[in-house]
Amino acid sequence: MGLHFGNLAKVRNVVTYSLSPFEQKAFANYFSKGIPNVWRRFKASFFKVAPPFIGFYVTYTWGNSVNQQSKRKVAADYENDE
Repeated sequence: MGLHFGNLAKVRNVVTYSLSPFEQKAFANYFSKGIPNVWRRFKASFFKVAPPFIGFYVTYTWGNSVNQQSKRKVAADYENDE
């Protein structure tokens, strides 16, 4: 009575394999290959990503400080107001 789940379509010249998630190793090669790969990718992209972020951060903090300074009242402007 119908096709089983996993055999819902038949396509010619295409071979598909599947393995149950319960039969797979969740952390296969995690420590031997995964962590070194993360470190390699970090080193490769750090100098491409970090300088713009540092530049934007410095510009942002400088702009906020200049904005706060421009909002301050100058006490010398109000000495003779009475």
